[in-house]
Amino acid sequence: MGVLKSYRLRLERRRWRARAFRKRRELTSKRNRTQQIGKNDILLFCTLRNERIRLPFFLKYYRDLGVDHFFFVDNGSDDGTGAYLEQQMDVSVFYSQEGYKRARFGVDWLNWLQMRYAHGHWSLTVDVDEFFIYPFCDTRPIRALTDWLDASSIKSFGTMLLDMYPKGPIDSVKYEEGQDPFEVAHWFDSGNYTIQKNSRYGNLWIQGGPRARAFFYENAERAPAMNKIPLVKWNRAYAYVSSTHMLLPRGLNLVYDEWGGEKTSGCLLHAKFLDTFKAKSAEELERKQHFANSHEYKAYNEGMAVNPDLWCQWSEKYINWRQLEILGLMSKGNWA
Repeated sequence: MGVLKSYRLRLERRRWRARAFRKRRELTSKRNRTQQIGKNDILLFCTLRNERIRLPFFLKYYRDLGVDHFFFVDNGSDDGTGAYLEQQMDVSVFYSQEGYKRARFGVDWLNWLQMRYAHGHWSLTVDVDEFFIYPFCDTRPIRALTDWLDASSIKSFGTMLLDMYPKGPIDSVKYEEGQDPFEVAHWFDSGNYTIQKNSRYGNLWIQGGPRARAFFYENAERAPAMNKIPLVKWNRAYAYVSSTHMLLPRGLNLVYDEWGGEKTSGCLLHAKFLDTFKAKSAEELERKQHFANSHEYKAYNEGMAVNPDLWCQWSEKYINWRQLEILGLMSKGNWA
């Protein structure tokens, strides 16, 4: 990378950090328990709105995985989300009624909280419908992974977002509070993915899966990105650029092997397509707080009106992380 390009990326990173510092004024602390955070605690950061029904399982899942403290930005919920989170003793809650889009879809808020609280910690940034899996996650806690990453001098860990869905119309089975969503949505696309390298930031750009084939088949380049880097040994000088798709400094995006080998990687199982999806999609389409005036949610609404069933003859039933490794969707690399 040339000197000029490197300089421009440094300026861009400073700009995102300065923007996050300004956006801190949009956050009100509702319950700050950060004094409980230990030196080596693993932290989780999440922005959400009206997700009360998902929270019991989400918190249990990540507590069982080994997360020590949670940070939530509640963006104007009116379904009891905020009150429920404030009761959780390992959670710090921040509230904002400001526009999600004007905060770069929550990135500015989380960049600030990570600058303020995550320096020196392993930080996991996920949505409330994303569930982090990694090699040996069924037998090893997340700290085993972060200890290995520390010992290997690796500062970031990449994943592929894997859309999960039920067999039959997505609203045919009711999701109950506290339920494992993958009891309902346990199918995925094992193929149908494209990968290209982003020349500016150096990250991989992955598209495809059920959303591409069902909602963006006529305009595949507008399909959502499936590449994410959710786990980072945070430094206050870092900044996410676009969701968790890419970061600055640029070197944090090199979570793959350019020379034909395999780096250890994981997946985010994406439990978006439950029976709650139609109502959520209609709400977000009306609010227009997502990318490009919520064009993604417009595609969802139109597609679901035609066919609410994402299952097809090539769908694969989820078993475990080893299945995903065999299919090439994640890798244990040299972590044994």
